[in-house]
Amino acid sequence: MTSRPASAPAAEPAMPEISTRTLVFALLREDGTVDAGELYAVAGALGMTDQQVRLCLKRLVAEGRFTQEGRGRKAVLRATADATGTAAPDVEYVRHAYRQDQGLAPWDGTWHLFAFAIPETSRQARDLLRDTLLRLGAAPLQGGLYTSANDIGEIVEAHARHLGVLPSLTRLTSRDLRVGDEAAPARLAALLWPLQQIADRHEALAALATARLARLSGTDRPTDTERLTYAIELAASFTTAMEPDPLLPPELLPQPWPGTRARALAAQCWEALAAGTGQDPGRLRLFRLYDGAILTPTPPATPPPSRS
Repeated sequence: MTSRPASAPAAEPAMPEISTRTLVFALLREDGTVDAGELYAVAGALGMTDQQVRLCLKRLVAEGRFTQEGRGRKAVLRATADATGTAAPDVEYVRHAYRQDQGLAPWDGTWHLFAFAIPETSRQARDLLRDTLLRLGAAPLQGGLYTSANDIGEIVEAHARHLGVLPSLTRLTSRDLRVGDEAAPARLAALLWPLQQIADRHEALAALATARLARLSGTDRPTDTERLTYAIELAASFTTAMEPDPLLPPELLPQPWPGTRARALAAQCWEALAAGTGQDPGRLRLFRLYDGAILTPTPPATPPPSRS
């Protein structure tokens, strides 16, 4: 009798790209401080060198985002009033994603369209308005014409007003959008948005969250530094998956949609990390932002907001 070959161990999920700057903002605590000893420890666990950390801190202090008290690993960084960072998607945007996952934000079948014709003399404003639409999840239909399945009109109008190009912006809605011969909403979504790329990013998030959940529930519990490392990895992967996601309504997506599973696993991992002892990642700025959005979804008061 031939023996069965041993099954190959599960491959370690690919780690998200995490910059030193992102790490600093991720470790920002509720009191507006970053412990340098914690920062160096987590940076080392992520493969960053002490020199990378020192140079990053020097730049952040020079930019006026932080002040530094003390030296080396005993230092304390204190955020200035405008040190908001860019380490996480907007909390309302995250809340909207989880509400969609729970069936609390059904699509009413309305397409929101935006058109503009801004002259070359205002090229910068034109480019910024286009970038705003793309960041909000709108898809280009043709030159100067974009559509979104979410009601982002007020946000787009506010940006256009700020840029001084509001008279050049046209807003309209339709329940009868057609591109060429295609009019079926779900097939239009597949035509207009890169759904496979979006799904792949969520699959990567799901793989990471699954691996970290297994580690957190195992008998060989991770150290405090490892827990913080997992927290930063999860936040970075979550951001990588969410930032380019237009949050299309479930009615327009293939089912089951990987984003729903990935966000559910991320929430479980979040809770497992926050439930531990020692260095509770729940006190980090990233996790404070996500806690309410993930665990306590609320009825909508406004449309899904900007991620800017």
